[in-house]
Amino acid sequence: MAAAPAVGIDLGTTYSCVGICQHGKVEIIANDQGNRTTPSYVAFTATERLVGDPAKSQAALNPHNTVFDAKRLLGRRFEEPGVQADMKHWPFRVVNEEGKLKVRVSHKGKERDFYPEEISAMVLAKMRQTAEAYLGRPRRATIDAGTIAGLHVLKILNEPTAAAIAYGLETGSAGGEARHVLVFDLGGGTFDVSVLRVEDGIFEVRATAGDTHLGGEDFDSRLVEYLLQEFRRKHKEDLSQDKKALQRLRSACERAKRTLSSGTTAALSIDSLYKGLDFHTTLTRARFEDLCSDLFQDTLKPLQRALQDARLTTDQIHAVVLVGGSTRIPKVQALLCGFFSGREPSKGINPDEAVAYGAAVQAAVLTGHRTQGLQNLLLLDVTPLSLGIDTVGGVMATVIRRNSPVPTKETMDFTTAEDDQDTVVFEVYEGERPLSKNNHLLGTFFLRGLPPAPRGKPVVEVTFSIDANSVLTVSARDTHTGNTSQLTVADTRGRLDREEVQRMVREAEECKAQDRAQQEAVEAMNSLESCTLQLKRAAEGGHGVDVRAKKRVLALCKETASWLEGSPLAQKEEYEERQRELEAAWDSAFPTLNPGGEPRLEPEEQEGLSSAPSPSGASQGTYSSPP
Repeated sequence: MAAAPAVGIDLGTTYSCVGICQHGKVEIIANDQGNRTTPSYVAFTATERLVGDPAKSQAALNPHNTVFDAKRLLGRRFEEPGVQADMKHWPFRVVNEEGKLKVRVSHKGKERDFYPEEISAMVLAKMRQTAEAYLGRPRRATIDAGTIAGLHVLKILNEPTAAAIAYGLETGSAGGEARHVLVFDLGGGTFDVSVLRVEDGIFEVRATAGDTHLGGEDFDSRLVEYLLQEFRRKHKEDLSQDKKALQRLRSACERAKRTLSSGTTAALSIDSLYKGLDFHTTLTRARFEDLCSDLFQDTLKPLQRALQDARLTTDQIHAVVLVGGSTRIPKVQALLCGFFSGREPSKGINPDEAVAYGAAVQAAVLTGHRTQGLQNLLLLDVTPLSLGIDTVGGVMATVIRRNSPVPTKETMDFTTAEDDQDTVVFEVYEGERPLSKNNHLLGTFFLRGLPPAPRGKPVVEVTFSIDANSVLTVSARDTHTGNTSQLTVADTRGRLDREEVQRMVREAEECKAQDRAQQEAVEAMNSLESCTLQLKRAAEGGHGVDVRAKKRVLALCKETASWLEGSPLAQKEEYEERQRELEAAWDSAFPTLNPGGEPRLEPEEQEGLSSAPSPSGASQGTYSSPP
């Protein structure tokens, strides 16, 4: 049996995308709205949960319960300055629960808290549904957001690396002589730069850099702040505390930003924005560039750092690949062009789809779907941050340096800090700061049973090992006794407990069942409404039929329409029971007529009239609503 196809998903801060690689060709899959990218929005209402385009379209009406930018919260702590700054711009609530971040919303009349991983899982589940609709088959479950969404995560791929694969295959430059490619990925919430060496299908990451809190959302925030002042100046009113008005203004700012990528002016017109006041203004590209000038300049610092780490000059870069919707901003392109001495960046791939494209190719390789073009494809990644041990005085001793190739293994000797010390505590950190407290703690483990000895005498050999899936294993061995201890850290910050992940999987399954039940109820409601209207039209247009029977059917249709209007939350079974009553009333009143008003044929007449097969389970007198 052929192996099930694997998909590549780009889980973006603002938009997500899914692709599949089959028969050597990558297809970006459109969602149920026909769009090739899906907003990373999740909305909670009194009756349902919405994901993607429907969630974003109602954001202005339901700002407190519409969650976006969840990716910016992954692996973060509540007290971080970046999180506190973002919270000022979000209409939804972020709460602190035992050091972990949660989003608080109102759903079906109850207050509920969700981890950012759960919100991301809902977006991933939507992308999975999109892929399933295209493939016509479901897939099973397994880690954090991916696990909760019911996906088996083959590999977490750095976005610029995935984009480089897309560029290499799309432009035909993956084979042949060595080329250095710089991927400039400026998306909705994050900024990444990667320098890769591409030769004969081997993609070797030479260096990475970036800013996890820089992207299109920050440009939107600058526009919102400017227009808040403009509204205050024009109308002497402050709308900053009105979440609905603020969300409408933010949506208008995002549209204006997109317009300014192709035009020099953008008109903003928002009727009854606040206290019945209309807001009309015009934004120029020059004003937008001035408001965001420091943010645009900030993109050049990681660029310089990545080139320095790769030990390359701008002249040695063969191509600059743009990824992420924010790279469409003319000023960003102009800055890049100036940085590379007038050389234009490559525009051969769609910046919105490049990551999903590359991820789909990697998924095909990992599942054995290698075609002629993918035969030699090999990906060599690097560690994005330095890894080390906390030592006396709070200084981090770096064991594996940033941008070291993966897989890798490094060993360093340590010793005791006190006389007759029998236990050594190892705190493992990642980061670039010299003091451990300013870096990120990955975990702690102990090595016990050291024999008594003066300080500085015992030798403890510490080995850091990172495998191909970026899983870090840190082990310590006392060279005298041979005692060992180790710590394993998966490649995800702020990992959730196994119990929490399992609970979320259960809840996601429950939500799935609820969503299906709700969809069936909506279909039953539509079927009943359609049946009511058709029977009403047939009764009103029926000539030569019994007047009392007609009145009885019309009265029942009116009663049903009234019940429908007052029962939007009824169960599927109630709608189906009402429809059976309607159909029974029709059959009783007009036994010789179909609901369309035409005479009902006898079985033998039907056979003579048409030889077409009828649906299995169909029975005489049963009404079926049109699709």
